[in-house]
Amino acid sequence: MRKVTSLKALSDLYDEPMELALRKVAGRITPLYKAWIVGARFCVLSTVGPQGVHGSPRGDDGPVVRVVDEQTIHMPDWRGNNRIDALRDIVSDGRVALLFLVPGSNTTVRVNGRAFLTDDAALRAGFARGKIQPSTVIVIEVEEVFTQCAKALMRSGLWARDDSAEVPTVGEILEDMTEGDISAKPYDQGYDEHAKPRMW
Repeated sequence: MRKVTSLKALSDLYDEPMELALRKVAGRITPLYKAWIVGARFCVLSTVGPQGVHGSPRGDDGPVVRVVDEQTIHMPDWRGNNRIDALRDIVSDGRVALLFLVPGSNTTVRVNGRAFLTDDAALRAGFARGKIQPSTVIVIEVEEVFTQCAKALMRSGLWARDDSAEVPTVGEILEDMTEGDISAKPYDQGYDEHAKPRMW
């Protein structure tokens, strides 16, 4: 298989980028980009570190992040599985990319920048859900913001279909990976109720 091993060889395979693809890029969060980001309840946080790269889904029942100003986003780190892969990456490297999605819209918005973690008590308290607070808050220093071409979501029909019956469940995957130590059916049937009190 032939490998593409130089930037020139790569650029020779593609046309020049469309003018609008370049003009839509902002070095700050503009009012319209802010409205879009605040409207998103879900994003993918991508990070890089010594152990490789990670893509971490992030979601909330309101805005998934808080836009502080034109250059700053705060993201609470709510309870998950405690692997903290992305958080380790941020401590080690700091480069991050966010991909925001809104159900029903084929538009996505990307934010690239650098991040650090804080356990600042006041900041954590500002995200409190009753007595529960995030262990840390991810502070993202925005370097660029832009919309992504809608064709990928259009091609996939992401919001117009439900293919979940055609793929294995998490329980089935865990049963396979643990060689039967976890039983798929009870895991899948009980997960929603198990997760509800542990969402934040």
